Amino acid sequence: MLNISHLTKTYGEKKAVDDLSLHIAPGEIYGFIGHNGAGKTTTLKSVVGILQFDSGEITIAGHSVKTEPLACKKLLAYIPDNPDLYDFMTGIQYLNFVADIFEVPADTRRERINRYAETFELSGDLGSAVSSYSHGMKQKLAVISALIHDPKLILMDEPFVGLDPKASHILKEIMRDLCDAGGAIFFSTHVLEVAEKLCDKIAIIRAGQLIRSGTMEEVKGDDSLEDVFLELEE
Repeated sequence: MLNISHLTKTYGEKKAVDDLSLHIAPGEIYGFIGHNGAGKTTTLKSVVGILQFDSGEITIAGHSVKTEPLACKKLLAYIPDNPDLYDFMTGIQYLNFVADIFEVPADTRRERINRYAETFELSGDLGSAVSSYSHGMKQKLAVISALIHDPKLILMDEPFVGLDPKASHILKEIMRDLCDAGGAIFFSTHVLEVAEKLCDKIAIIRAGQLIRSGTMEEVKGDDSLEDVFLELEE
């Protein structure tokens, strides 16, 4: 589903991502772990086409991010750590705007909006301006907008920040269902307990370099993920 091959991205003299390679197969929830500034967000933004990168190749379901950006974007959704939504719109206007971009048919979008808004307890707020939403409500709206075109690959940057425990639980269930249906998820997190319980595979990045990746068992063995992470970061 996602193949990152020898990705390198620099900012001036600093290598934010240094020769990183990862492969994410359909059905996998892949966690991306590292300290602030390790290169997680730069990697995610390179995959979704927000950042140009210096060298390497990224493909999504066989399509090149560099040469086939539209084909890639039709297959993916991206939820940043601080969603930048259009405050002047109402919630429903924003969701319809996103659905228009992805050419989601009227009946399909109505069903998905109703289902996800009810699931996240946001139905009664869709008529209100996004500017009146709390951070948690904006996060829920961003999640719904990401799901509206039934993406095959979802990339998320710290997706559980700002969500209440119930919404976090619902999002985890949706992530699992999407992957069970053949999709894939690549997300960064600081919450190691979430990664340990939720992920099929994980990758640990430090100073732009991938230092460990694989299944949870391969990465942590008999230790806790926290122990392994702290040991590798020393």
